[in-house]
Amino acid sequence: MREFFAMGGFAAYVWPAYAVFFLVLATDLIMTSRRRRNFIRQFRAILLRQALRRKSS
Repeated sequence: MREFFAMGGFAAYVWPAYAVFFLVLATDLIMTSRRRRNFIRQFRAILLRQALRRKSS
């Protein structure tokens, strides 16, 4: 098991690469979720404004 984690002497390069990859992956998932939520919120506001304009006309 120790050899696996040592990665043949390249652990100092491999494990940080994995960490960066997972950090980027998590950031991408979080940002996509936020963008989707903001888009839905803005779209609902547009629909509400349109509905209010139709009622007042």
